[in-house]
Amino acid sequence: MLEKDPAKGKPVEIPPATGEIAVLAGVQKAIARPATVKAARGLSHFGEHSAGWFALGLLGAAVDKSHRKDWLAASAGVVGAHAASIAVKRVVRRKRPDHPSVEVGVGTPSKLSFPSSHATSTTAAAVLYSGLTGRNLVPALVPPMLASRLVLGVHYPTDVLAGAALGGAVGGILRRKLNSRKRKPR
Repeated sequence: MLEKDPAKGKPVEIPPATGEIAVLAGVQKAIARPATVKAARGLSHFGEHSAGWFALGLLGAAVDKSHRKDWLAASAGVVGAHAASIAVKRVVRRKRPDHPSVEVGVGTPSKLSFPSSHATSTTAAAVLYSGLTGRNLVPALVPPMLASRLVLGVHYPTDVLAGAALGGAVGGILRRKLNSRKRKPR
């Protein structure tokens, strides 16, 4: 595939999309419509630095006074999961997708991609808040956030899967600790 070099105006050879880039471009082609991109941007802003999930946890603590300590611990767990993803990003140092077949639909605070911090904090929040609400929030919250990162072209598929796994692990460990605290006589 030939494309014009914006700096020189001459045609340059662009390698075809393969592997995860091809999957990412395929996802965008299949579902990236104006309404989907708008929703994905909303999710992106909500999940930035885990702020939206943290705020929801604080709201839970304010509303559910009998479980306030658990809500606060869960909120801290969401932020902790986000911090863990940042630590992994700094070790792995994988660059974000950069190919002409992938359209980037939102700015990012860093150039690092693996794992997706949005996927990590969302999955941690879904697991932790499920335990506090008595409802399984994972199917409703996690897939839309993971898809949004692909629609916006800021993560490879393995970034969002790894982020979800990390968030699930952090959330699951903390949820077990919160549940065991409830069972122990005080």
